[in-house]
Amino acid sequence: MEENVFVFDHPLIQHKVSLLRDKNTSTKEFRELVSEIAMLMAYEVTRDLPLKDVDIETPVAMAHTKMLAGKKLAIVPILRAGLGMVDGMTQLIPNVRVGHIGLYRDPVTVQPVEYYCKMPEDVAERDVIVLDPMLATGGSASAAIGFLKDRGIKHIKFMCLIAAPEGIARLTKDHPDVKIFCAAKDEKLNEHSYIVPGLGDAGDRLFGTN
Repeated sequence: MEENVFVFDHPLIQHKVSLLRDKNTSTKEFRELVSEIAMLMAYEVTRDLPLKDVDIETPVAMAHTKMLAGKKLAIVPILRAGLGMVDGMTQLIPNVRVGHIGLYRDPVTVQPVEYYCKMPEDVAERDVIVLDPMLATGGSASAAIGFLKDRGIKHIKFMCLIAAPEGIARLTKDHPDVKIFCAAKDEKLNEHSYIVPGLGDAGDRLFGTN
């Protein structure tokens, strides 16, 4: 199902991802870069939004043009690192609704467990874009999407900055209907399930923690 995977090749995105990877990039710069890349990616992720014909009166004449047809959108960051992508998205789509989902891995079963979920009341009627900077093993992303589907959400896209082949394979296997958008596809996961070459822990770098 690789046809559902979109890897960005835009020069600005590639440039900013390179800066993001640099271990010397400060927390402030890292946050700004994550937000900027998310905003640039939003152009492509929203490419299929429907349009309607409208008539607009300019200072010169009537213009027969296009506007969004009012399709409802929501973005759902996976806590905590997904929060870093929200500002960039809302700058481009200021009226978008924002939900939040938090997961942790049960130490006994090693399965993702939902510990927090707050969604717009009409989220089942919306197209949802799930945000997480890293798609590593794909376990958390797959679980989050599964939890959203359990709430009646039918139209879901997943957007990340860096993806590993293992994560892409897991997500396309578990959710073949979900399109994946990533700014870069990396080489592999290491023995600690970190993406190689990756950029380290996105949450720690966003929030200045270790």
